[in-house]
Amino acid sequence: MQSVHEIYQVNEKGHLVIGEVDATTLVEKYGTPLYVYDINIVRNNCREFVDTFKQNKVKGRVAYASKAFSSIGVLQVIQQEGLYVDVVSKGELYTAMKAGLPPEKIHMHGNNKSRSELEMAIQHKIGCIVIDNIYEIHLLSELLDEYNQEMDVLLRVTPGIKSKTHRYIMTGNEDSKFGFNLQNGQAKKAFEILQNHPSIHLKGLHCHIGSQIFETETFVSAVQLIFEELSEWRTSYEYIAEVVNFGGGFGISYTKDDNPLARSAYVEQLIEAVQEQTNRLNIPIPEIWIEPGRSIVGDAGVTLYTIGSMKEIPGLRKYISVDGGMTDNLRPALYQAEYEAVIANKANLPNTQNVSVAGKCCESGDMLIWDLPIPQVEAEDILAVFTTGAYGYSMANHYNRFSKPAVVFVENGQDQLVIKRETYQDVVKNDLPYLK
Repeated sequence: MQSVHEIYQVNEKGHLVIGEVDATTLVEKYGTPLYVYDINIVRNNCREFVDTFKQNKVKGRVAYASKAFSSIGVLQVIQQEGLYVDVVSKGELYTAMKAGLPPEKIHMHGNNKSRSELEMAIQHKIGCIVIDNIYEIHLLSELLDEYNQEMDVLLRVTPGIKSKTHRYIMTGNEDSKFGFNLQNGQAKKAFEILQNHPSIHLKGLHCHIGSQIFETETFVSAVQLIFEELSEWRTSYEYIAEVVNFGGGFGISYTKDDNPLARSAYVEQLIEAVQEQTNRLNIPIPEIWIEPGRSIVGDAGVTLYTIGSMKEIPGLRKYISVDGGMTDNLRPALYQAEYEAVIANKANLPNTQNVSVAGKCCESGDMLIWDLPIPQVEAEDILAVFTTGAYGYSMANHYNRFSKPAVVFVENGQDQLVIKRETYQDVVKNDLPYLK
């Protein structure tokens, strides 16, 4: 399969080009580490999902899972492309509101929504809450009575499916912190509480089976299990779901060994499976919702680093170190995520060695890439790591008191700073002196 970096261009200087902008120019202007997003890729990914529903003449809704990367700038792009937004905290909800998202186009998730989070959702009159547990049903009911409001909800269910992905991003299996289990009757119990509720309108079910999934069999299995449950509810309670939300989790390519389907293929397979089940069970076809996050912004992002020290252990390996690491990309340390990269200022030179890329945190586990083929390098060269648009900035942290990098959007040859680089004053701004 084509390597990830082969989708990018190299200019006459031998420099990597992102969104028609020389990567070295971006480094000179904004410094490193630097997150760079090619916004044309974000837009094209959004349109592929939306257009697939239109082309299949099926009523659908695409909500961007903003946990992948939440900022005012990216949510403005998401709104321009006509998507809804999924949030999982007050911070993400606040960001969506500051970006100008209409409240009715916002959905809220979370396995432990607090009273204040639900209050904020109610006060802003957001479009939908995905209910995760019995405690939340009672808390939401109490708050809706206090505010004299109503709310549309979906029930999040776990169908008991083990998806083919890392266990840390597997969410649809029976032993999961998320949702109501279909197999042991939890989902039915929740449904019985909500079916005639005066202020909570149950629009349907939600299911998310995991992330970075490369095949459709598990999605099809989830469809079958969900519609068997809905068929039973229709027979026993005359309930007809308006919506079924299948979440996201559609895989993207991080390395040449990854072989995901086209975004449209995931949607088409879901549509086909839903149509098959509704025809078989004689159930009206509901509106189909999905929540892609990684598959919208992941491959649009490139992180640029400056190379510093180098260390060679004869007969073992050569290390090169960069000015970032697990503080700006936690995924390799968290669940052994793999990436591809090139030397941005020597992108046209042949690879002559294998190196391992180390971050600068005081942790042996702060390794970004093992065994990366690159040309001969020296200090101050620029390393470009691809497909870092999802769960990079959103998981960035202050370990070792490093400041968070800047974020730049590039589109059609133009670059714009959308998140400023933190200063050390920003890092300590909430610290208070201890006065004894």
